[in-house]
Amino acid sequence: MSRRTAAWLAWSLWVLVIALAVASFILRHWIADWIAPQTQHEGTWHLENMLWWSILIPALVPAYATVGALVVARRPGNPVGWLCLALGALVALEDVVWQLLPQYVTPALEITAGILGTLIIPPLPFVLLLIVFPDGRLPSRRWQLAVWLTLGAVGLRLIEVVVGPTIYAGRVAGIVGWPLSLLALLASVVSLFFRWRGSGGVERQQLKWLAYTGVSIAIALLGGVVSGYVSGEHSYPTVLILSVAIAGLTIGVPVAIGVAILRHHLYDIDVIINRTLVYGSLTAALGAVYLVCVMLLHLVAVVPLQYIFHAFTGQTSTLAVIISILVMTALFNPLRRRIQGLIDRRFYRRKYDARKTLEAFSSKLRNETDLDALSDDLVGVVRETMQPAHVFLWLRPETRVRERRRGEEP
Repeated sequence: MSRRTAAWLAWSLWVLVIALAVASFILRHWIADWIAPQTQHEGTWHLENMLWWSILIPALVPAYATVGALVVARRPGNPVGWLCLALGALVALEDVVWQLLPQYVTPALEITAGILGTLIIPPLPFVLLLIVFPDGRLPSRRWQLAVWLTLGAVGLRLIEVVVGPTIYAGRVAGIVGWPLSLLALLASVVSLFFRWRGSGGVERQQLKWLAYTGVSIAIALLGGVVSGYVSGEHSYPTVLILSVAIAGLTIGVPVAIGVAILRHHLYDIDVIINRTLVYGSLTAALGAVYLVCVMLLHLVAVVPLQYIFHAFTGQTSTLAVIISILVMTALFNPLRRRIQGLIDRRFYRRKYDARKTLEAFSSKLRNETDLDALSDDLVGVVRETMQPAHVFLWLRPETRVRERRRGEEP
């Protein structure tokens, strides 16, 4: 297939997927509410419904479809783009069918909904995408077993849907198919680690984008679980933290895939990781400093002053909070620089060593007057920081004559 034909087909499928997404949105928010009006809820339930079911989860379809169309148009030979398009199409079609099912309960529609649900839980295109990401090929021939495992698991679950869970064959197929599906999903994630070990250069940068997104989603999910235990399952902090995880799955992952495959600002991921480590550590450190300051000030100074303040005004004082904020403000830049240096030394050693070398050369440059010594130092700095195969320094001949004449002047 030529590149032009592939691009035309990809964007045609994109138009179809977007049309399905719009139809699903209309069925969910207009026709379904008109047929069976929903009671109004306030508070966090309303926030969950608005963020998750009205914005973030529906964003999955256009996000994956758009990235898939762009990748196919630019790299038609890479199956990652086609798999992204397939994922968006399956989710959109499944959503439309499930919106129609309550109004048109027919055996054919129920079987169709079951088949589509089998293909997207866990998503078959996404599992295959992880195995072949980023170059569209398997990490090695041994990973063909993971592909066949994925297809076999989906086949068994499809048998369960078509035959029915009440029949013995369908029940056995479902019992075996679900564990195999989870095993296939785990194998696809493990394949990324094996690919990472043998990667380098551009491929490693591509894997960094997906790894960064995956780690961010995992941290957000863990934070949501912790927040659920601390402040409640439907509290505002829990809903907002889990919204970040859902946004990462529905929007962050396809964006990372698109950047990695199209190589647009590919090396910016190092800056993003660096800033995340710095400001994440800085936020945690300042939070700990804030808690310690509040507790110490309450024990040492504020409690005695509270009685005096309350005796004169009849109100409590926020002195501990004000002092803690001032302390955090004073510590922000020094602590940020210290954390930045620590992370550079630990994770970006070559960058840290190069910066130190350049700083030392700059200090020496202010006092050096010998051109030959300065030339040798410059070559040494370039060799140490850039590590090229060969280094040459060329000076214009008149520059040397001018310097020699200056040396002969009394």
